[in-house]
Amino acid sequence: MYYIVTGAAGFIGSNLVKALNERGENNIIAVDNLKNADKFRNLVDCDIADYLDKEDFRQKIQEGFFDGLIKAVLHQGACSDTMETDGRYVMDNNYQYTLELLNYCQSEEVPFLYASSASVYGAGSSFLESRECEAPLNVYAYSKFLFDQIMRRRWHKRSTQIVGLRYFNVYGPREQHKGRMASVAYHFFNQYRTEGRVKLFEGSDGYDNGCQLRDFVSIEDVVRVNMYFLDNPDISGIYNLGTGQAQSFNDVAAATINTLRRAAGEPELALAGLQEQGLIEYIPFPDALRGKYQSYTQADIRALRSSGYAAPFLSVEQGVGKYVEQMLKAAG
Repeated sequence: MYYIVTGAAGFIGSNLVKALNERGENNIIAVDNLKNADKFRNLVDCDIADYLDKEDFRQKIQEGFFDGLIKAVLHQGACSDTMETDGRYVMDNNYQYTLELLNYCQSEEVPFLYASSASVYGAGSSFLESRECEAPLNVYAYSKFLFDQIMRRRWHKRSTQIVGLRYFNVYGPREQHKGRMASVAYHFFNQYRTEGRVKLFEGSDGYDNGCQLRDFVSIEDVVRVNMYFLDNPDISGIYNLGTGQAQSFNDVAAATINTLRRAAGEPELALAGLQEQGLIEYIPFPDALRGKYQSYTQADIRALRSSGYAAPFLSVEQGVGKYVEQMLKAAG
């Protein structure tokens, strides 16, 4: 029996493959689109049974090639670029593809864990897994929202586990291929090492410089939650996956810089000190993002806690600090 991980060479997918390996599982079919060939590096230290291109996998599913052979599907494959303007591509890749897998998993009674997104909440200030809180601002968010809606309509007919995880701002190892879509922690690390400072947006939507708030969640916690649901196939639902505690971009910048300063034998500085010394620079808020930007997100994780998941989440100071140390080690 195989585990199917789609988006397996991507950020979250590759971390899930590695987590399965650490559990002694290597009967894994890795599915992805390697148009960005550098993503292969995320799988170099992983053990898999086979790799399939996404389109080949879709065809094999339709042909029944895997009937009776799949233990669970962890569907992470998607176009995650929130600025993508080709709506047909986004809807096929994020909505239609996911719908095909849902239909297949239900017909085969295979547990189906899929990546939703906190982007479905748009510019709202309430982040509860409920229709009235959802108002996507771009086609990426709409593709995720629409599938969640379809899943809800079919909820009472489900034959086996379905879990949608609304990822908030995930950061951590194996995201280097994402370019501008990589986490701010990744970009701050590289900016500070090359320029000696990090760049944050000036204030927007009533927030002061760098004070916009997001729920930043470590990939370690994302993996733990996925494994929890994999271990509990009797639990289904749509769940927010964040820490439940919003922190500012200034917090991420300070955690990044101070971890690098400690590694260099330099004293840590409070935010005011980092600003006074020019180690944090504020740049104009981009016009292209006005009306399409979430200045505040904070996962309501009551449903996740009610499901039985009780583990604590890493704070920005803990998680970003650990991530920066890992990037430093990788950089030699």
